[in-house]
Parts: sequence; C-alpha cells; structure tokens
Amino acid sequence: MARSLIVVNANPVEGTDDISPEEVRDALPADLDTTAIETPYLFPNNSRRRIPGVLYILIGIGCIALRASAGDGAVLVNGGVTVAGIALIVIGLYHLQGGWDLTFDEEHALQAATRQVGFPIGHASAQLGWRGFRSRPTWRILLYSNEPSPEQRGLVLVDGIDGEIIDHFIEKNPEDWTGLTQA
Repeated sequence: MARSLIVVNANPVEGTDDISPEEVRDALPADLDTTAIETPYLFPNNSRRRIPGVLYILIGIGCIALRASAGDGAVLVNGGVTVAGIALIVIGLYHLQGGWDLTFDEEHALQAATRQVGFPIGHASAQLGWRGFRSRPTWRILLYSNEPSPEQRGLVLVDGIDGEIIDHFIEKNPEDWTGLTQA
C-alpha cells in the first residue's frame, strides 16, 4: 500500500489517502476574484504625469532659492544643491510635456481598429504603450476574427490622443486552435 504525503504549511501530513480529488478546492483570494467586479475598469489617464512634474519644478526652484539664500560660506548647502535643483526642473518639464490627455480610451481604440481591419472581431486585447521622445500614448490592439477557430489576426496601433491609425498588420492566423473548439 502506497502512502501519500501532503505538505501543508511546510509540515508533512501523513495518512491522507482517503481524500478524493473532488474534495480538494482551490480558491482565489477575494481581491483577485474578477467575477465580483461590478464597475468597469477606468484606465488611468496620462495627464496624471503633470502632478509630479509640477512638484519636481517647485522642489527644484526651492533648491535653487535655498542655495542662493545660503551664501558662499555654507557647508551643507553647496553647488550640488543648485545642480539638483536644475536637474529637478528639467525632469519636471519633461513630465509636463509628457502629460498627454488620453482622450481615446481602449473602447474607442478597439472601434477604430475594427474599422481598420475590415473583418468581424472575436477576441481582442488592448495595451497602452508610449512612442517617441515625448511619450505619446499609443494603443496596441491585438485582435482575432470572429470564428470558432479564428482565421485571421491583426495588430493595429492607434494614437491615444486623436485616434489616428498609426500602423496595422493583418495576417492569416498561423495558430492551430482546432483542438480547443467545442463539439
């Protein structure tokens, strides 16, 4: 007779041969249970970058003012505080210019991508990325055609500011989904 060994909290428990697989339950913690979500998810807006941008600029100005008021004989407030202040102002300006207002959300981007590919959409996925030095928000929409085994797939890049289609790619689906279809 084979003895089974179950590890619970790193302590082996012997003599649990009488537990059937149907009795073993696995559950997600309440905060990871997506079936309990009642409101739609609101994607954070890029314009939130402006808040730390303003804070960096104010702290940078404060550093420069502190250095100017300390005088030349100050030991703890030296030229490094001025350099830090200038660096903070530059970083703050970069945050301000990169704080685009995301006016095109994922639903709008999916609609624009659907119009671009020209076939009915089944499964789709949206991801927000940024392009260029100015960090312009761009939706990357991966979509499949609406058949039990999708025949086509596409990738569409949609600008998050004005909804312009930046680029798109459509191909015959190389994945084999025949084993996953239900009879």
